Amino acid sequence: MENISVRRRAFLRSAAAGVALAGLGGCGGGGGGSSTAVAPASAPPAASPVPPTTPSVTTVSFTNVSVHDPSVIKSGDTYYVFGSHLAAAKTTDWMNWAKIADGVNAGNPLFNNVTVALTEALTWAQSDTLWAPDVAKLDDGKFYMYYCACKGDSPRSALGVAVADKVDGPYVNKQLLLKSGMWGEVSPDGTIYDATKHPNVVDPNVFRDNGGKLWMVYGSYSGGIFIMEMDPATGLQKPGQGYGKHLMGGNHARIEGAYILYSPDSKYYYLFASFGGLDANGGYNIRVARSLNPDGPYVDAAGTDMATVKANPALPLFDDASIAPHGQKLMGSHQFALAAGESGTALGYVSPGHNSAYYDGAAGKYFLVFHTRFPGQGEVHEVRVHEMFINADGWPVVAPFRYVPLSKNATTLSADVTAADAAGTYKVINHGKDISATIKPSQVVTLAAGGAVSGALAGTWTHQGANQVGIVLADGTAYNGILSRQWNTNAGAFEVTFTVQSKAGVSLWGARTGA
Repeated sequence: MENISVRRRAFLRSAAAGVALAGLGGCGGGGGGSSTAVAPASAPPAASPVPPTTPSVTTVSFTNVSVHDPSVIKSGDTYYVFGSHLAAAKTTDWMNWAKIADGVNAGNPLFNNVTVALTEALTWAQSDTLWAPDVAKLDDGKFYMYYCACKGDSPRSALGVAVADKVDGPYVNKQLLLKSGMWGEVSPDGTIYDATKHPNVVDPNVFRDNGGKLWMVYGSYSGGIFIMEMDPATGLQKPGQGYGKHLMGGNHARIEGAYILYSPDSKYYYLFASFGGLDANGGYNIRVARSLNPDGPYVDAAGTDMATVKANPALPLFDDASIAPHGQKLMGSHQFALAAGESGTALGYVSPGHNSAYYDGAAGKYFLVFHTRFPGQGEVHEVRVHEMFINADGWPVVAPFRYVPLSKNATTLSADVTAADAAGTYKVINHGKDISATIKPSQVVTLAAGGAVSGALAGTWTHQGANQVGIVLADGTAYNGILSRQWNTNAGAFEVTFTVQSKAGVSLWGARTGA
């Protein structure tokens, strides 16, 4: 049996700062005389005081929100996230969020009495709450919420769809799409339900491929991640697919929260998923695989078909050792040490995961949207958004700090990071490939102007133009990635950072300390 129940709590933080400086100036005069009396010369007018000068100060603040398993959709100029326990929030800038709904109760504005509207799902799942949903806008201009409920200590779950005229509801239930956990009974694929190979029907993500076809990827633990083609006219799955096609996981491997994003730059579909357990001691971490086709096969940089990545049934339940070597690990638990001149709570995440992703075609930017816990704060969690980039090898790499646009700086900052800008001392996180509750600490690494890498890592680095950077360590491991300027809250400034990734799927994050 699976036990993947969670606790949900939230808190809010914000910060701001300012400073001022002033100065002023003086005067003069003179006179003379002769045997003839003359009127005294008029004194020149006093000089106007020099206006006060105020140094340019960059002030950045955030309004944080707690939405577990945030799935993003844009409507108009606003981004919405929908998450577990029917929580939802919105933002226009990725930084300041407002919660618009929370709680599976009659007062939640997303439904007219959700406990009545979704009785069938809640009854089947033997649950009083809902898990991670997804919202998509379909051909009729309406918004379709793909919701799910799960018993929690087993994969007895229901996945359905509800429809609304507006993204923020109210949603009206349409029907259930899938059920799981029917022990000893026939499943949708016509065989007796087997949790080691059949899915737990939760965590849906509905997306369009580059040709306009509609798909739904879903699943958690149990038999793994599955995908099926959907009908964009009805929002339902096309008939005859059973549970769909298996993409990843199985034998109760701790893999969930699948999300697929197409990149017009690389022409790949990227399948994101979270490995490990979601709580503060669970070792949640975000990984990615890619395919040229929306329904796979999805592979990592080593060429491993992720459909073969499963737990070992001969080992204890939730065997992580069998799955940890696979997929490109984008981030896990970590914390940057405070460098000289920095202050505040040292930045870091615990069990970041269950992400969604967004491509802003107008800006040409990629964003990763996820929830995370924090060092020393237990199960408190908040939404975070980081910018992503596609590296020279065609893999997503994630900026080390939460997103703040360069336009927030008080003076103009160039997005270009030259080799001279990049040379310096960094605090570096090595995310590794493990699934562990251990918080990875930063280490001091120097990128010398001559191309040497020294400190906690040794090797060479090269600036490859267009903000691309390569690092080759002494053991021959090559990392490719991106240089950028990111807002470092501890420094109160935009600092040069790098994010690089190896073929083995290990990510390094570096934040320049100014030394």
